[in-house]
Amino acid sequence: MNTLFDPIPPYQEHSITSIDAARSMIEKTPNLREKVLALLRRETLTDEQIAKRLDLNPSTARPRRIELVRMGLVFQVGIVQGSSGRSMATWAATPNTGNGA
Repeated sequence: MNTLFDPIPPYQEHSITSIDAARSMIEKTPNLREKVLALLRRETLTDEQIAKRLDLNPSTARPRRIELVRMGLVFQVGIVQGSSGRSMATWAATPNTGNGA
């Protein structure tokens, strides 16, 4: 399992493009994960809101949030109606993540 500062993002082993994409993110992933976690410590947000607040492509922000969920640092709080009119999950940092996670 990844840790907050693990530089290797997940990838699909059968996909060369997935492996290449993961390699291109190695230096950025720990910092991006940390930024998403810091934001979710302050407020409850959807994936769309996380991407907008951090000025990230949703395809970059969402995987970092998913990694944080898998690490037990973020959890789903509820569901809201998004700007598209579809239901969207809201996310927050788990209560005991502190600032040194």
